[in-house]
Amino acid sequence: MNALLIGLLLLPLLGAAATLAPLGERAALRLGVGVTGAVLLGGIAVAAAFDHDRPAAIQGVTDVAWIPAIGVRLHLGVDGISLPLVVLTALLTFLCAVYSTKRLPDGPGARAFTGLVLLLEAGMLATFLVLDLVLFFLAFEIVLIPMYFLIARWGSGQRVPAANRFILYTLLGSAVMLLGFLLIGHQTGTFDMTELARRHGSGLGHGTQVIAALAILIGLAVKAPAFPLHSWLPDAHTAAPTAGSVLLAGVMLKMGTYGLVRVLLPVVPDGTATLAPYLGALAAVGIVYGSLACLALARPGAKGDLKRLIAYSSVGHMGFVLLGIASMTPAGVNGALFANIAHGLITGLLFFLVGAVKDRYGTADLDTLAGATGAALYGRAPRLGGLLAFAAVASLGLPGLAGFWGELLAMYGAFEPAAGLSRPAFLTYLVLAGLGTLLTAAYLLIVVKRVCMGDPAQDGPAELADVQGHEAVSWTPLAALTLLAGLWPALLLGLSDPAVKHLLGGG
Repeated sequence: MNALLIGLLLLPLLGAAATLAPLGERAALRLGVGVTGAVLLGGIAVAAAFDHDRPAAIQGVTDVAWIPAIGVRLHLGVDGISLPLVVLTALLTFLCAVYSTKRLPDGPGARAFTGLVLLLEAGMLATFLVLDLVLFFLAFEIVLIPMYFLIARWGSGQRVPAANRFILYTLLGSAVMLLGFLLIGHQTGTFDMTELARRHGSGLGHGTQVIAALAILIGLAVKAPAFPLHSWLPDAHTAAPTAGSVLLAGVMLKMGTYGLVRVLLPVVPDGTATLAPYLGALAAVGIVYGSLACLALARPGAKGDLKRLIAYSSVGHMGFVLLGIASMTPAGVNGALFANIAHGLITGLLFFLVGAVKDRYGTADLDTLAGATGAALYGRAPRLGGLLAFAAVASLGLPGLAGFWGELLAMYGAFEPAAGLSRPAFLTYLVLAGLGTLLTAAYLLIVVKRVCMGDPAQDGPAELADVQGHEAVSWTPLAALTLLAGLWPALLLGLSDPAVKHLLGGG
């Protein structure tokens, strides 16, 4: 399997290099589909070859010296925590490549766009596959440049300021995170994540753990994003092209929360326990804040942008992920990992759908869309309206769909936090999270009413194209997996639960 993992990283890099050749526009787009399709097949092959009887074990290991002078190794592997994220990354990138063959955003051209998407895919996959802190940092940084250019060159509106804010926030957070990594490496003599997890904080004093945990938490919280370090996200999503928004929400936000589980919980457990109540508080505030912001954008007369609304909804949904991690319990962390995947599927679908609505109406402004009677998608484009309603009810956590289980388990983790954490504090966070679920249902139902309902005979396009072939190919897998994960949660929980218990126990 190690050859498959190496191939997953090399294929998009080679594809990105191939876009430097003088390819035509269509050839470049077909190259993107071919390479991302091959990576997706490779991800499926990794999942098929994975030993599901040992999900806690690191499999497909490659471990060779890279920079011996400072002990950095080219260490790759996959377990039950990273495997779903690898497959999700490969799937979403492939779907974006397919979608872009017909809906390439205005910008410098297909060659540059395809090359940046492939470079972005390589960095995202590397983040979930590397097992060395320095390599994790490098992979974490590789994704910033391609996403910056995707926003700044192919985005819309205030795209350059949005791209600048995105890269400044994330670079600053990453620099702080690197200081935490260097402190750990200096104190322990190794950057190997599996060895550090095995030691489970042994050899690191409590004060050192707290300092390292705080530095790493700040860097990862920016990417998650956690309140109040989230302010780059709405602007970036509003300006980004559809493919950029899908990958930003579907994968890049997960890099931060994955790092919390992979690095913070097993490597500096005492420091994490000290900071967990504060992380839980910020998570609970973020849940309510994100929902209230969405409610404000959804009300008539607010001139709310649909893409901006979904971006703020991500702040709330990722708050549940952070709350589950802060509980430091198997149930909470499993819920966080499940919610990670669910959010990637559902929010990726939502951004695809909103991009399609914007293409058809020429705007994502809710007041302009809804007008006096509503955008009437049910009447003008029933399949598009039905998919939007499906994604909305999945996002609000309807039982039977993917959004339900992760948030439920995260709240259960807050109900019974790990020993040593204040149960009254976490019960307060639980109540706030419960309020957030009600607010989430409120704003999403308002959006469905204003966008999907209305009189198609009133103001608006006389004819509106319903779901097209390339759109159906891009969206159907996300809708199907949202339903599958909701009806069969053991598909993901069976992978993550043994691995989470292993990390929390330091075994």
